[in-house]
Amino acid sequence: METRQAIAALGALAQESRLAVFRLLVRTGPSGMAATRIAEEVGIPPSSLSFHLKELSHAGLLDSRQEGRFVIYVANFAAMTALMAFLTDSCCGGMPCTPDHPATENA
Repeated sequence: METRQAIAALGALAQESRLAVFRLLVRTGPSGMAATRIAEEVGIPPSSLSFHLKELSHAGLLDSRQEGRFVIYVANFAAMTALMAFLTDSCCGGMPCTPDHPATENA
């Protein structure tokens, strides 16, 4: 993952409703969830939810597919894994992050 992609992903997640939506879809797994159900689960009005889904999609964190009359949203697990790898690259100066060498020791 490139720095600009990481910044876009982190920016998209740096908002309470979008973070809640993304975490819900991560818990849901590859089956995904329709927007109407996401709105119910997270408690976001549908008009606001569409904006948040668009922001997460533009950041590459969500994928969507059409199923009948519903759009199903799914967390992009490859993008999530790439973001985690980007954030933890060279963690602990190359030392394993163990209780003997916690990541916060070098901070």
